[in-house]
Amino acid sequence: PESKPDIKETRMRILLRIITAVALAMAAVGALAQDKVVYHFDSGIAQATKGLRNIRNHLDVDPNAKIVAVAHAEGVDFLMEGAKTGNNQEFAALVSDLSARGVVFEICEITLKNRSLKREQFILGPTFTPSGVVRIANLQAREQFAYIKP
Repeated sequence: PESKPDIKETRMRILLRIITAVALAMAAVGALAQDKVVYHFDSGIAQATKGLRNIRNHLDVDPNAKIVAVAHAEGVDFLMEGAKTGNNQEFAALVSDLSARGVVFEICEITLKNRSLKREQFILGPTFTPSGVVRIANLQAREQFAYIKP
């Protein structure tokens, strides 16, 4: 004769399934709750130095944050080939390290036009956006990015 499953065993299996389902649901919610932040650069080398440090610290605490750095006006200067921090460190290395951690850098094309700059003058990695301020506004309004201006 076949033996009936033990009631305790059956209850334990059901409880285990419920716990697994709750854990999976919580993980899914956590993935959806990823921080999204736009960093706004428009003021030159000092702001860039502080902003890149802020981004690095941000990722150290929240490595899953989605970060977009948008540069326009004098804020594009740190993304130019050969640009250096006040203590003579190349920005290209700092930007490359942050890009490897998922940070997206974008340069305003209106700034290029207004300042007679060429794409070739910039380090590899950053992309170009038609308007830095429009991009920042869209990230905030349409994609619910938090706004930080270092």
